[in-house]
Amino acid sequence: MARIIGGIGTSHIPSLGPIIDRGLTQTPEWKPFFDGYAPVQRWLAERRPDLAIVIYNDHGLDFFLDKMPTFAVGAAAEYPPGDEGWGIRPVPTAIGDPDFSWHAIESLVDDEFDITICQELRVDHGFLVPMNLLWQSDWPVRVMPVSINVIQHPVPTPLRCYKLGQALRRAVESYDADIDVVIVGTGGMSHQLHGERAGYLSRAFDTQFLDLLESDPGRLTELSRSAYIDGAGAEAVELIMWLTMRGALEPFVRRVHRFYQMPVSLTAAGLVVFENMAESRR
Repeated sequence: MARIIGGIGTSHIPSLGPIIDRGLTQTPEWKPFFDGYAPVQRWLAERRPDLAIVIYNDHGLDFFLDKMPTFAVGAAAEYPPGDEGWGIRPVPTAIGDPDFSWHAIESLVDDEFDITICQELRVDHGFLVPMNLLWQSDWPVRVMPVSINVIQHPVPTPLRCYKLGQALRRAVESYDADIDVVIVGTGGMSHQLHGERAGYLSRAFDTQFLDLLESDPGRLTELSRSAYIDGAGAEAVELIMWLTMRGALEPFVRRVHRFYQMPVSLTAAGLVVFENMAESRR
């Protein structure tokens, strides 16, 4: 039986891609941030998951405002990087797992999630930057991308996303193959990129979110979408993708690592790693 070994929440800031590509991660300005990811890189190297379910949002590369699925799941053998307007980044093509993806898709539909099935899918920085941060230049893991709409309102509710995570857990645990799976929820912490509140950040909101994500995620599902936007900025609604990750884990988890820095580019940046309690005792 497949098992979930843990979950990771991480920012997916687009400006980090060029920093990585230009070899600037160890400059004085950037070293403190990238050092914050060393513990999770060691954890992944030790645990060696076979598959990563990467929950992210597309930023207009493969989906746009005219056609924006609420939930889309990849079923492809590979996921190439796309051109977001400044050329295709020198990163690997992510390798998929069609057998698992089709199992997960059928399981999600049986769980009454109406999803868009993607047999071809290009991925942008929402997916690529976390892969760089977690596995650096070598990506020794198969992936299943799960794209959530946080661009075109109405976006899904925090509770619906948490339930999607629970459904993903059922999909994993009903899969016959003996594989280890890690769930990655991506997206910004507090930030707003436009309007009168452009540049808005909130350490208080981010800290409370990280605390509750670990100890009482149910309280985060009770917040409205407006509460996320009002408290942490318009683009911070991306935190519902972290909540999706948490829904896929057990109610009680062990925190492996937590890191936070503000600002990074135009956003606050965070990282958290949880192990399921049963896995932490293995």
